[in-house]
Amino acid sequence: MGTEKVTASLVFAITIATIGSFQFGYNTGVINAPELIIRDFLNRTLDARSENSPSAILLTSLWSLSVAIFSVGGMIGSFSVGLFVNRFGRRNSMLIVNILAIAGGCLMGFCKIAQSVEMLILGRLIIGLFCGLCTGFVPMYIGEISPTALRGAFGTLNQLGIVIGILVAQIFGLEVILGSEELWPVLLGFTIIPAVLQSAALPFCPESPRFLLINRKEEENAKQILQQLWGTQDVNQDIQEMKDESVRMAQEKQVTVLELFRAPNYQQPIIISIMLQLSQQLSGINAVFYYSTGIFKDAGVQEPIYATIGAGVVNTIFTVVSLFLVEKAGRRTLHMLGLGGMAACSLLMTISLLLKDQYNWMSFVCIVAILIFVAFFEIGPGPIPWFIVAELFSQGPRPAAMAVAGCSNWTSNFLVGLLFPSAASALGPYVFIIFTAFLVIFLIFTFFKVPETRGRTFEDITRAFEGQAQETGRSGKGPIEMNSIQPVRETTTNV
Repeated sequence: MGTEKVTASLVFAITIATIGSFQFGYNTGVINAPELIIRDFLNRTLDARSENSPSAILLTSLWSLSVAIFSVGGMIGSFSVGLFVNRFGRRNSMLIVNILAIAGGCLMGFCKIAQSVEMLILGRLIIGLFCGLCTGFVPMYIGEISPTALRGAFGTLNQLGIVIGILVAQIFGLEVILGSEELWPVLLGFTIIPAVLQSAALPFCPESPRFLLINRKEEENAKQILQQLWGTQDVNQDIQEMKDESVRMAQEKQVTVLELFRAPNYQQPIIISIMLQLSQQLSGINAVFYYSTGIFKDAGVQEPIYATIGAGVVNTIFTVVSLFLVEKAGRRTLHMLGLGGMAACSLLMTISLLLKDQYNWMSFVCIVAILIFVAFFEIGPGPIPWFIVAELFSQGPRPAAMAVAGCSNWTSNFLVGLLFPSAASALGPYVFIIFTAFLVIFLIFTFFKVPETRGRTFEDITRAFEGQAQETGRSGKGPIEMNSIQPVRETTTNV
């Protein structure tokens, strides 16, 4: 294989694709800043409709629904990824679902003028549906158009898009910008602009060459796109790898979600994929962002929203750091480093929260622990679970696997959002001990079960899992008992 150059067309295609990740980040973070203003809108709107004022319980329930319905949409969307990508292709799927972003943005943008709580909630559901689909499409597209040696670094750009989206939402949510009484519908409706931009640019991006060759049998077209994307004429080895995969796919029947759990050669990678997604959401990162404004306030920060934005900046910087490390250190190493660092910071947060009333300086220890916790998250558990799933599966089962992984991510995200406030009020600072325990469990799992995928072709990774499945069949052990990843790690090629 020729030495891969980073070409302008590759950078353009990946940049346009990551607008979908930006949308996910933006719509995740956008609802937090104007919370009080939106609650006030709910109160006034319901008050105008009936003679009795709405009860506090009803208002809290409606607010919680406005926040949580986004994750429900995400769960449904992420599970529907396979329906789109196999029928329309990766690029066209991203193009089609922008209709959802525009519809959701319009509903939220006009809900205040229409005095409609329902439009706000429906808009959040539709935008959640769109973001759920994007969490499947974007990593899959990036993984399939990137050269093997650069797949990890480009895969990290998906997470960079997400954290930039969160940061932009936090900044735009400031009262002096769009987080005001008059402008909050514009803040929520802003999501239309990236959707229009992406829709205008996607027709100039190529379709995934793997999709064209394997699903559509358009070999010449796939070859031209690879040469254009990778800046080299010598793509025969990659074309041959795709053809081999195509032959294997022709022998397999279409892989359904149930097949992933039934077929021995898919069981190990699907369990790894689910565990990695859970390690992202159950690491406590959302809880830390949820808690951070309160902690910064307790530590005497005058404007805690700016401190929270500071955490968002750290988030972004360390995602860029991960971009450069992922092809040098490898996925598995970075994921373990991230989990271990987060576990230590989580313990430190618990101790400092317990002691901050006795010792003032403990508040600052807590702030530092939060910022380092966020940094460790972006080194491993932030970016890696998204793109490693695309690496663990060949073309046939990949859409179903992305759907299962995405759905587990959104479901655990939803549960953390739902249960964390009650757990925090019941346990106080001790709530972080729960996350520390989860982090340690995921660290042990990663050490024993997760293979290193750096610098290896999709075909090579799939063959390794099939070898393990056959070995398991012969030894009669369960698919997850064997510590069979050892040989895989030793065959890793340095990039």
